Amino acid sequence: MATTNPSKLAAIPSVDRLLREPAVATLVEAHGRPATVDAAREVLADLRSALTAGGDAGPRARGPGALAGAVAAKLEAAAAPSLKRVFNLTGTVLHTNLGRAPLPFDAIDAVAMAASGPTNLEFDLDRGRRGDRDDHLEARLRALTGAEAATAVNNNAAAVLLTLNSLASRKEVAVSRGELIEIGGSFRMPDIMARAGCRLREVGTTNRTHPRDYADAIGDRTALIMKVHTSNYVVQGFTAAVPERDLATLAHARGLPFVVDLGSGSLVDLTRWGLPHEPTPRETLAAGADLVTFSGDKLLGGPQAGIVVGRADLVARIKRNPMRRAMRLDKLSIAALEAVLRLHGDPDRLAERLPALRLLARPAGEIEAAGARLLPALAAWVGERGTVTLRSVRSQIGSGARPAESLPSAALVVRPGGGKRGEGRRLERLARDLRGLAVPVIGRIEDGALVLDLRCLDDEAAFTGQLAPAAPETGEPPA
Repeated sequence: MATTNPSKLAAIPSVDRLLREPAVATLVEAHGRPATVDAAREVLADLRSALTAGGDAGPRARGPGALAGAVAAKLEAAAAPSLKRVFNLTGTVLHTNLGRAPLPFDAIDAVAMAASGPTNLEFDLDRGRRGDRDDHLEARLRALTGAEAATAVNNNAAAVLLTLNSLASRKEVAVSRGELIEIGGSFRMPDIMARAGCRLREVGTTNRTHPRDYADAIGDRTALIMKVHTSNYVVQGFTAAVPERDLATLAHARGLPFVVDLGSGSLVDLTRWGLPHEPTPRETLAAGADLVTFSGDKLLGGPQAGIVVGRADLVARIKRNPMRRAMRLDKLSIAALEAVLRLHGDPDRLAERLPALRLLARPAGEIEAAGARLLPALAAWVGERGTVTLRSVRSQIGSGARPAESLPSAALVVRPGGGKRGEGRRLERLARDLRGLAVPVIGRIEDGALVLDLRCLDDEAAFTGQLAPAAPETGEPPA
């Protein structure tokens, strides 16, 4: 049983005494007295617990200087922002957990301008009276999609919810069973319909839906027909789906609106850059849709937003919904989205100026060349803990866009050394150490290796600059 040395416990200084140390007094100036007092108490409590347990208090017991250093470390950790920049080497370009699309510099500058002071967010400068925050976006959205009107809220789930609540509250919405999707975070289309106050009318079967299925489902309580773009999964084999143009014809013949949720809709034809085709809002409206909803932070390459474009009378109903205020965009998102929409007005230079598109269209040869340059630095960092090789892999677009499609890429693959025993633990430690760097590196573990897909690595100097050669493997976790 461990014993406590009373003399060591008696030597622990009081909080007041520790605060009088010159090094700690400097911390008070930098971080404020309340935070420094809390940190000092935690350090002394940790030291007391270690000594009471009979353990080795280590450098913390070597005097006021070491204690001041421990207090400084706690204060620095507490002051560090929780939201950090990371290197996305997962192989998923539009990674939901990592913030989806990176913003272009034009949008970053616009956000800084909007954040730095008052703006004409809801003020009409020409008429000198209150305006509408949609005025900053609507003209560009109409031009880019061919819609009569447009509005934007804080994400596409909100856009769908608001649309359904505005047009179909207490009524039925006809949707194919094969389109009752679930996306990240357990978001399910049937749930959002229920929350919107409308009743789901399932049509057809999971794999096959025909025009007559929709026609038979329409009744006195039907408010609209909805089609959901199944961008996050693929049903293959014996399948059938009704084209948008045919659904629009049926809906209009019955006096109903036809609404399409594109999810990660792109404003441009991606095949221009050798990418899989994704239906655009312009194409969908031209096929007869009355309203189209889509995201701002996926293939569009902007900030988080949900966009609704289409018929002016339907958009007006959505804008009159009292819930819209709870879902509206703030001035920073509007500034960023306006800047991104402005870039889309120049498609010839879009891939150069929009990071999401540039990363998606990045040639595999360019990525492989980057891997060859980076391999020596990563191998030196790994040291004797494992081996690093360069291999061809496939990247994903991400955020539910074309999951069956992939892009040729290259990755640095780290395999732990030391044999099969304990391999999983060593692999997790390598991944954890990369996440612990100044700019955390996020990869994926696959087939007993850590795969670092380089498609989204656009700052090689920052990546290699934080890789110091590894310390000798001790088998113990880092302190």
